[in-house]
Amino acid sequence: MLCRFVYECHTMTQETTPVLQRHFGLLQATALNITQIVGAGVFATIPFMVRELPGPYALLGWIVGASLMFLDSTVWSELGAMMPGSGGSALYLLEGFGRDKWGKPMAFLFIWQFLISGPLELASGLIAIATFANSLHPAFRAFNEANTWTAGTALTHDFVLGFTVNPARVLALLLGVLIVFLLYRRIATLGKLTVFIWLGVLGAIAWILLEGGARFDMGRVFAMPESRPDDIGKHLGAAIALAMYSYLGYYNVCYVGDEVRDPGKTIPRAVFLSATIVTGLFIALHVAMLSVVPWQELPRDEKALGNFSLAAEFMRRIYGDGSKAMTIITLLLIFSCFGSAFAGMLGYARVPFGAARNGYFFSAFGAVHARHRIPHLGLFLVGALTLFWSFFDLENVIKALIVTRILEQFVAQIVGVMRLRYVQPDRPRPFRIWLYPLPCLLALAGWVFVYFTAGIVLIGLGLAALVLGIIAYVVWATRTRTWPFAGIR
Repeated sequence: MLCRFVYECHTMTQETTPVLQRHFGLLQATALNITQIVGAGVFATIPFMVRELPGPYALLGWIVGASLMFLDSTVWSELGAMMPGSGGSALYLLEGFGRDKWGKPMAFLFIWQFLISGPLELASGLIAIATFANSLHPAFRAFNEANTWTAGTALTHDFVLGFTVNPARVLALLLGVLIVFLLYRRIATLGKLTVFIWLGVLGAIAWILLEGGARFDMGRVFAMPESRPDDIGKHLGAAIALAMYSYLGYYNVCYVGDEVRDPGKTIPRAVFLSATIVTGLFIALHVAMLSVVPWQELPRDEKALGNFSLAAEFMRRIYGDGSKAMTIITLLLIFSCFGSAFAGMLGYARVPFGAARNGYFFSAFGAVHARHRIPHLGLFLVGALTLFWSFFDLENVIKALIVTRILEQFVAQIVGVMRLRYVQPDRPRPFRIWLYPLPCLLALAGWVFVYFTAGIVLIGLGLAALVLGIIAYVVWATRTRTWPFAGIR
């Protein structure tokens, strides 16, 4: 996705459309996926996963989530190899449901939910910055805790919508404002910046794996809890949602299909290879850190989790209180979150712009700033929503962004690929889903399971986003005389 951001930033602000070059081979395409997946998210989600499934049960979140990722990868691989163009899901839904009829509302609804889930995803990075910042220095932690204001509304007996304001959150907000400021101009050096950022986070991961591997303790990692969690299905669904948040990006190469060499082979191979690598990497990180920090000693209440950095605690136990290792690992994670949010906002601001320019979203978002040559309306909208969500609790933000994507993206794509098999059986398919339709049905069941175990509040959020999107589409289609209102005066 990072390379896609560079491409979109360059091409979408030009007066003429350049000819795309197919310069992504298997190595570059796999690296593209992995750089989007691997970030600070895995460090933030492990404590929440252990809270949902204590002890070694938490590994089920990574394993079952990986199974869903591999099943869903077959859908992305067939669509990406069959339609190797820029646009990803919007393109697949437009084609899968028919360009002249249902494809347009499906593509519109994808963009609509993306304006919710995209800022939620970016906000999770800012929230993680606030969490990690507590480990910069004991004095800052004390100052932050002494000046924290929290509010929560219990929407159900087990779901509290939390809102937090403190110096760390304000710092994260200011960094978010800085991101918008930096993006409100021509960007020409993003490629070098993102490489530098991801080298930092990969260095942090290698450091943790080496330290944790040298101290591997099977008895500590696999110590069983005194009792099995109640309502295991609900907690497993929550753990899978956390895992899928960390895995997001395994399909990223599909968004730059126009620039992939031999896409019929390269796209499926890159998707499956990157999924395999990150599965092993995240499970290894989980085991490495819990070999040093016992899972029984991780915080469980929302307030404590909001101020806890597993990576910093990991280094503290190895090097001692006040060690430079804690500060270094914290700065690496903050830098990674900042860079990820910077690159993410750059690209996400261009999603409504591209849709508007292609005729299936509100035309106002197709505007380009006269001097900076950027889609400024999309930038301001995505930026404002990101800053708004950055004061909410991390776990709620993660679950909300996953739930709002399930129906309009993941489930819709599964239906779309099956519909194309039925209406266009002879269409060339360089990659065909193995054992079709079994992977589609299993992936569909997996996404539905995650959706319905999310709880009534988040399900309601997903449905509300869908209903509002349908209303918005009717308004837009009426004004633009688009199906089903074409020809109506």
